[in-house]
Amino acid sequence: MIKLRGHHIFCLLGYRGIGYSKEYAENMTAVHTVLRQRPDTLIQIMKGPDHLCAKFPDDQPYHCEDKGIYVRDSEILKRLGLKFGDVLPWREIERRIRIEVVPSDIAVICETCSWRPYGYCEQGVERIIDATGLQEVEHN
Repeated sequence: MIKLRGHHIFCLLGYRGIGYSKEYAENMTAVHTVLRQRPDTLIQIMKGPDHLCAKFPDDQPYHCEDKGIYVRDSEILKRLGLKFGDVLPWREIERRIRIEVVPSDIAVICETCSWRPYGYCEQGVERIIDATGLQEVEHN
């Protein structure tokens, strides 16, 4: 079972193999690959730090406990009809995204995210809506 907070659901949609550090990116790639290859993997919805936060680099400002991040988590979970503690397969999360999310939601919900200007997450939402799943991460 993989423990994820709300906003990391959206982060995984747009993930391209880069992150805050080599260790962070390797961890996120591992989680992303499992979900892409085995969409029946169970996800537990967390309130606060999750499996991805666990590898956030010590040499950067730790934003995993910022109030704004919790707000973003809550907005995404509400949109998907999920609550803290829920356990469900990744496949079901993708189904809920197809029904409840459009690419332009990223600009509103994730307005302050430093990764948003790249457009990766909007593209990720489009892939889920098109039922093509998570994009394969290119290994550099």
